[in-house]
Amino acid sequence: MARLVHLSDLHFGAHDDRLVAAVETSVADLKPDLVVISGDFTQRARTEQFEEACRFLDRIRQTGVEVLGVPGNHDVPLYDVLRRFLSPLTRYRRYIDETLCPFHELPGVAVLGLNTARSLTFKDGRLNEEQVAFIRNTFARVPEQSFRILVTHHPLFALQVGDDLTPAIGRQELALDAVQDAGVDMLLAGHNHHASTHEAGDLVTRAGGTLVVQAGTATSTRVREQDQSFNTIDVGDGAVTITVNHWQSDRFCPADAEKFQWQDGRWKSGKAAEPAH
Repeated sequence: MARLVHLSDLHFGAHDDRLVAAVETSVADLKPDLVVISGDFTQRARTEQFEEACRFLDRIRQTGVEVLGVPGNHDVPLYDVLRRFLSPLTRYRRYIDETLCPFHELPGVAVLGLNTARSLTFKDGRLNEEQVAFIRNTFARVPEQSFRILVTHHPLFALQVGDDLTPAIGRQELALDAVQDAGVDMLLAGHNHHASTHEAGDLVTRAGGTLVVQAGTATSTRVREQDQSFNTIDVGDGAVTITVNHWQSDRFCPADAEKFQWQDGRWKSGKAAEPAH
């Protein structure tokens, strides 16, 4: 059994210190094998915001937990035009992670992260052909039975959030072909500040049986339709359980646990599971 904590949209610089402390407490209690952060570490990619994010990561790692993260669009400078186009992720590389395509293996689980933030698209994300090939090549090297997870900031699919339909990632068809060819079991993303879980085939018919898992914002003061939250993901014994941990006044409380099992070439939802503690 492997356990992951999935955080997203921390937005240091527009965060609540109470939420940051509560996330750290929850991670210590949950004892995950890996913390995955799907982008937007900062609000405006400023040095002091990256420094705060770096200190947060240091505190997580000091508990003995590894962290895998990818940049978000807010981690690219918006108003510093020269930096935005000439060195958009220099501060991210300095304070968060030198690599933009991190990879981590746990017993029975392989996790790959890719950068979808672009200087030209501002808010929206995309993958390029080199990254699409990298998905195939990376997962081709992992054991066949491994549960395969791809992490991006922007969701690969158009998703409904309240009255808004957020757009799919650029070059979606190329990405979905690679995901299917590589046997990816789960897509983790953020960006929408809205937690949800879908079967990919319900979003795009040709997408196959991959699970599409969105995390809400963990620590930002800006929310959409939901309060702050993060996900716990338990993988093992041919099943995966996803638990959403919701902010409840002074702590994160587990709820909405759903168990999925592999049946007929796709991950299918079973009955509600016991929440992770």
